[in-house]
Amino acid sequence: MAAALDEAAATLLAVWEAARERTTSRLSGAQLRAVMVVEQYDGINLRRLATLTDMLLSSASRLCDRLVAAGMLEREPGRYDRREISLHLTPAATRLLGELRADRRQRLERILAGMSAEGRAALLRGMREFDEAARRGEAAATEGVVLLQPAGEPVGTAPAGAAPGEQGPSQTGEPPVARTA
Repeated sequence: MAAALDEAAATLLAVWEAARERTTSRLSGAQLRAVMVVEQYDGINLRRLATLTDMLLSSASRLCDRLVAAGMLEREPGRYDRREISLHLTPAATRLLGELRADRRQRLERILAGMSAEGRAALLRGMREFDEAARRGEAAATEGVVLLQPAGEPVGTAPAGAAPGEQGPSQTGEPPVARTA
């Protein structure tokens, strides 16, 4: 079962990577990840970004320098401590992430159109159960860490804009982000 899932996941990852290369070819994987974290936590400081992306503070700082130079991030003095820098997405970064998600969804829709209605329903049900099991396992393994959905809400709450009672992965399809409590 694990080998079959690994093969199927490789196909899904190839679809995602093709969309990433098409829409974000000028950003590295680490840069894209940082942009996505800043999207979730508008105004995040550099230390927290480094923690959430599992980078050294100096590496995160250099990465942000490159993202500022590329027009993806803006730096602003902190509201409460002027020595602290807040990070924000630029409109160009917001557009880029929107294009990435739209491209991924179009690619997924083309593939899903070739599946039966029963297959699509089973896939969605299985993916939701897989996500829940993974989050439970991750939560148990990282006691004291809060897992967040792509919209930034703690796991177990509905993402912003979700239908009542809807939980689990948000419409963005991004992986959860761990942050210390």
